[in-house]
Amino acid sequence: MTAAELVNAEAKSIDPPEVIEVSETEVSCDGGAGALGHPRVYLKIAERGWVECPYCDRRFVLGTGAERAAD
Repeated sequence: MTAAELVNAEAKSIDPPEVIEVSETEVSCDGGAGALGHPRVYLKIAERGWVECPYCDRRFVLGTGAERAAD
């Protein structure tokens, strides 16, 4: 197996980021692992309907029927 094939095989075995459905457009993320998490960040869901945490790649998705906060 070549190095490129090995990297590709490892990439396919990685689980996708966690997706969390929320009802508000403003969310916070701390990695969820207690002391092993990351600094808490506050995120705002834009028009596309989701936002990803820059630390852990968790994706927060605005649920069906959720109301968008006024800007």
